Amino acid sequence: MKHIYWGYRKLFFLLPFFMLFSCAEDEVVVPVESIAFETDFLLIEEGESVALSVEFVPANATNKTLRWSSSDEAVARMDEYGTLSALQAGETVITAVAEGGGDAISCTVYVVKDIPDTDEKSDRTILIYFAADNNLAPFALDDLEELKKGMLSVVSSSLHLLTYVDTGDGATLSEWVNRNGEVVEQVIKEYEDRNSTGLTETLEVFGDVFAEPAYQAESYGLVYWSHCDGWIPYPVPSTRWIGNDDGNGRSCMNLSDFKKVLEYAPHFDFIMFDACFMQSVEVAYELRQFADYYIASPTENPGPGAPYDRILPSMFIKGAAAEIGKIYFNAYNEKYNGGVGLTNDNWTAGVSVGVLKTSELDNLAVQTRQILEQAGLVEPEVLLELPVFNYDCRSNYDGHIGYYDLYGMVSALRDQGTVSEEDFAAWENAFLAARTYWATTSTNYSQFAGNFSMEEAEGVTQYIPASLTSAAMDAYRTLEWYDAAGLSFLGW
Repeated sequence: MKHIYWGYRKLFFLLPFFMLFSCAEDEVVVPVESIAFETDFLLIEEGESVALSVEFVPANATNKTLRWSSSDEAVARMDEYGTLSALQAGETVITAVAEGGGDAISCTVYVVKDIPDTDEKSDRTILIYFAADNNLAPFALDDLEELKKGMLSVVSSSLHLLTYVDTGDGATLSEWVNRNGEVVEQVIKEYEDRNSTGLTETLEVFGDVFAEPAYQAESYGLVYWSHCDGWIPYPVPSTRWIGNDDGNGRSCMNLSDFKKVLEYAPHFDFIMFDACFMQSVEVAYELRQFADYYIASPTENPGPGAPYDRILPSMFIKGAAAEIGKIYFNAYNEKYNGGVGLTNDNWTAGVSVGVLKTSELDNLAVQTRQILEQAGLVEPEVLLELPVFNYDCRSNYDGHIGYYDLYGMVSALRDQGTVSEEDFAAWENAFLAARTYWATTSTNYSQFAGNFSMEEAEGVTQYIPASLTSAAMDAYRTLEWYDAAGLSFLGW
């Protein structure tokens, strides 16, 4: 018995070593090819914690152990299990390295100050106004899904994202909240079928948001989402307007009414138009007192619109308008292929986006006035014969095509010898101070002409009238830019 017991015990110890040896010979080690965060940006409030999720390629990689680091552990710290703890307001970069292979990855973390549960204001409230009771309704629904993804990167109870959505058959005002990694929609108010471009209706929504104590904040952001086409009052006899509601016949909001709405709103850190042709110096100047930054495209906007899943976290950071524009551009630039294989789900046709600093627009107007006073009388036909870039590919839409490049127009006057190099340099400095961000792919898309070159574009449009005796020109003379920039010196 003693011998048998010893032998059994000997087998008990030897068998595991044998098994390990055999398994080591048969086991296939699958190296990590790459790793990626779900998002490359995270916004989180002091005192909050969140587990950072990392995707492994291939999914069956053998060693999924990660090593974590924070560039500023006073702002946020990582534990060995991948949980981030936000410690104090600031910015840090979280880096993860997979022991099983692949390159290191990084995620920028912005920690916002904790707002006590008192009557103090929240950090920021953003309203995205979807006037989508038109043929853009499917895109609005897609953008809502992007917003949900974007809110996964926002971990804070002091940051509020609200959407007003009208795609027909009534409208809804909602708040989107990140609850432990799940973004949920909280319906605040439902409205009956309405005209979402009406002055009264829009004022009601703005009151429901910005007059509500729960949403009063230290800073605000506004996105207006719809068909848009500039500044000329609808219908005189063009299509330039803000917003489009087709619910009960065609309705559009004029720029003058949009200004009235903003007079009842708080001052915004940024106003962004997710719409066509809105990076117009006339519109930006008209709205300069209502926001610190103005974000828009000077040409036709891509059908899918802004990439909200990517830009949303930056929309909650004060003064990050240029970063919003940069992320917006990069999302499309990554797919850009000159329009080859273009679909709404795979937009390869490019984009252009610019950001204006509104505090610099008055000086731009002063410098433009000095330039135009020197230039003297210039018939629009003369300017139109010069190589001034035109963003509008419509051949003659209701007789009013006028989206020309502001920089190109002033450059053309300089090239004609009516403006000195010294004065042009002063104007150029003012222009560049106002245009804090501008980027475009080499071509942009127009539904009227396909992809067209953006080689001479500088990102801000200026109206050049087809006629000085039109209803459109009468309306133009009522704009603040017309007087401030001295367009009358040209004889307009």
